[in-house]
Amino acid sequence: MKQIYLDYAATTYIDPQVLQKMKPYLTTAYGNASSLYSLGRQAKAAIENSRQNVAKILGASADEIIFTGSGTESANLAVFGIAGKYKNKGNHIIVSKIEHKAVLESAKKLEKQGFKITYLNVDSDGIVKLNELKKALNKKTILVSIMYANNEIGTIQPIKTISQIIKKFRKDIFLPAFHTDACQAAGALPLKVNELGVDLLTLNGSKIYGPKGMGCLYVNKNYEIEPLIVGGNQEMGLRAGTENPALIVGFSEALKLAEKLRKNESQRLAKLRDYFIKNVLKIIPQSRLNGHPQKRLPNNINLSLPGAEGESLILRLDQYGISASTGSACTSTDLTPSHVLMALGLKETLAHDSLRLTLGRKTTKKDLDYVLKILPKVVADLRKMAADF
Repeated sequence: MKQIYLDYAATTYIDPQVLQKMKPYLTTAYGNASSLYSLGRQAKAAIENSRQNVAKILGASADEIIFTGSGTESANLAVFGIAGKYKNKGNHIIVSKIEHKAVLESAKKLEKQGFKITYLNVDSDGIVKLNELKKALNKKTILVSIMYANNEIGTIQPIKTISQIIKKFRKDIFLPAFHTDACQAAGALPLKVNELGVDLLTLNGSKIYGPKGMGCLYVNKNYEIEPLIVGGNQEMGLRAGTENPALIVGFSEALKLAEKLRKNESQRLAKLRDYFIKNVLKIIPQSRLNGHPQKRLPNNINLSLPGAEGESLILRLDQYGISASTGSACTSTDLTPSHVLMALGLKETLAHDSLRLTLGRKTTKKDLDYVLKILPKVVADLRKMAADF
């Protein structure tokens, strides 16, 4: 049976070049980076070299890069870190309704602690309503967190414009701080923090053909944050715990390779994406595209297929060797409709009848032609069984 993987937004395989770079730190160069002996110094040098590499790609300084255990941890550190440090200056935080749950759940937790949270609406394509942002900003606002590109629908936010709005509002050089979750954007969109105008930026390894369990947070040196994990003085005192040189080196190498391939791979994937969308909308009646038709990630396809319930659709496609999803991998066991699709204004039934296909480095036109052959049959079968279709 064919095996066609179309869930690259959930996770990616480790690129062989990345794995090769990691191997020494899993086998022979295994020292504790906090130790003074040669094995430790070797590990420490590898970590600091990786930090320099990541900083160069982001256009940042090495001391502005904090290595973490995931994109979720990075987002948590950004939100809780700013909230904890600047709570005496204000208690208001702004996020969009379509943020990853790493940000939304952090905001909800702070809300229970007395913080005031504004959840910005988006339009039917998933673009944040900028007028709402302008109205929401006030003298108590200490943080705005809006993702660069959405993990479910692929919509790309106007980050530079949002940054300009925030900077125009600022009463001093610090607040509110602007954080963006760029986990899905890496390898597809530019990441220079000064050009984007962001103060904090989240990345992770599992979306860029690097190791799982690895992420980083960029924090502009003008800002201080409170740590989530305390203990030793690793990561400039902001993330205690013995460092993992293998994962850090792997993440750095994966990001470097993703940036090198970004332009050509994005063009290739965008052509495949548009080819698939055009054909599926033509051959499957009542199908619709979710997210912005142009301002979307080059690898993202999110469809509503009325009468084809999402979980059933995924299981049926899996029988044909096609791996896909209904939304975020972090919520794949949650039977409630996608908060992202609901924020677009979709009815609950239509949100349930959704399919996310995300393309990657191994995706070919031949793969998509196979899916275009199988998907209409699967949808038709499910519609026959649907009582209300």
